[in-house]
Amino acid sequence: MAPGTSSFADFLGAEAPDLLPGRRAVPAGNAGDLAPHGTTIVAATFPGGVVMAGDRRATMGNIIAQRDIQKVFPADEFSVVGIAGTAGLAVEMVRLFQTELEHYEKIEGSTLSMDGKANRLAALIRGNLGLAMQGLAVVPLFAGYDLVADQGRIFSYDVTGGRYEETAFHSVGSGSLFARGSLKKLYRDDLDETGAVTAVVQALYDAADDDSATGGPDITRRIFPVVHVITPAGGRRMPDSEVSVVADAMLASRMQRPDGPAASLT
Repeated sequence: MAPGTSSFADFLGAEAPDLLPGRRAVPAGNAGDLAPHGTTIVAATFPGGVVMAGDRRATMGNIIAQRDIQKVFPADEFSVVGIAGTAGLAVEMVRLFQTELEHYEKIEGSTLSMDGKANRLAALIRGNLGLAMQGLAVVPLFAGYDLVADQGRIFSYDVTGGRYEETAFHSVGSGSLFARGSLKKLYRDDLDETGAVTAVVQALYDAADDDSATGGPDITRRIFPVVHVITPAGGRRMPDSEVSVVADAMLASRMQRPDGPAASLT
């Protein structure tokens, strides 16, 4: 056995293809209702970085399957990936993607470019197309800081592995329409890090307000969205103590104005 290629997925496909999520045989029929689904992920850029956040709810049909699932993970030092779709397969794909980036770095002695990382994730999604056609789709959102372009970047995907770079902000998952509408109102080019974090938390709240599969801040259980911030210094997950300050302030303001802050008309 020799690693050979710089792609861990290609290496695994040659040596033990049955271990790849997309190569597994699944009985015919729609299996989409058999596993929990992750829902809404949002991301937004700001001068000097990018932020990604995910709610904590997983659902199976009309049942809340889990209240504190994690849907946003670090891919490497300067990028993160958020998952929507079949939760178990999505988490497995994230682990494979993390290994893919680490394997490339060890073989080539350098890190992939931002576009290279986005392309590798697209290839993994494309390999899952057979399962997606049986209802086990995984639709991630990828974001990171491009040290060459000196800016935060966001990439979205479709189930066939189509890769699309987004401008300023984006959202995926069942509550994405409502989250994007909220960000369209709140987003500005001159947001700082705190402003961007507040905007994505507001967007998740608006998504939860209209989409039953998206969970809002759980005040009684003190469960808050997972928020990652990536800057030229690297990525970090904000501790719950910091996210709770943002969420508590937002909820206090929503008590006065349930529809959220007003956007400028000029």
